[in-house]
Amino acid sequence: MPTTHTSDPAAIRSAAAVLQHAQDTCTPCPPVRDLLPDGTTATGYAVQDVLTLGKVNAGKRIVGRKVGLTSSAVQAQLGVDQPDFGVLFDDMACAQDQPVDSARLLQPRIEAEIAFILAEDLDRDDIDNISSRAAIAAVVPALEIVDSRIAGWDISFVDTVADNASSGLYVLGDNATALGDRDLRELEMRVVNGDGTTVSTGTGAACLGDPINALTWLARTAREHGRPLRAGDLILSGAIGPMVPAAPGDAFTAHLRGIGSVRAAFSS
Repeated sequence: MPTTHTSDPAAIRSAAAVLQHAQDTCTPCPPVRDLLPDGTTATGYAVQDVLTLGKVNAGKRIVGRKVGLTSSAVQAQLGVDQPDFGVLFDDMACAQDQPVDSARLLQPRIEAEIAFILAEDLDRDDIDNISSRAAIAAVVPALEIVDSRIAGWDISFVDTVADNASSGLYVLGDNATALGDRDLRELEMRVVNGDGTTVSTGTGAACLGDPINALTWLARTAREHGRPLRAGDLILSGAIGPMVPAAPGDAFTAHLRGIGSVRAAFSS
């Protein structure tokens, strides 16, 4: 995680406190960018670090990372040219056969992704797509339930970085398969709702051109930040299709051709 920033520590702690209060009370807060006047990426991650440390101190266990802002359209909307990442904790995992507790969420949206389970550390100077592919033990269909503590999703880049890359919860499918020589750029995805209506479609190429690109970017960036990816880590690739609002009582199933399906239903 970054340790260099130009905002003073008090501003970073203040922004973290605002986001934590929003999470604890399930009450969206104003954007925190006004509390972080330098607006740098490093400062956003410094806030994320404070929140991460608080969760770890509270007994939560880090199980991996997620990549966000993998869509060029969303990057353009926020005026950035790079993805971001957040931390995955053990209590963010939801089982397919149990309703997702809507009370845990503020403004949820759902998106289909590929989950990577790593068999090897990605901690070297020359990480590329070849080494990233070689480090993958399995790929799993996933639904990420993204969420924002910031009212109305009124986020800038520093807002979403500080807010753990707008993380919420996630659901993994039952199928874990070897990547082999599969070209994930060509993977076809479809999400249907409880009525069977298709609500999102996409291909692997929508995720930074290739979900492996997202993994390589994350591996390089995490290493630069002093937290390299390790064997056993769970990595969420970033969206391979548009995200969809998720309300209490909604249900979704994502079909990722050649990888499998994953479903999520939200409590009423």
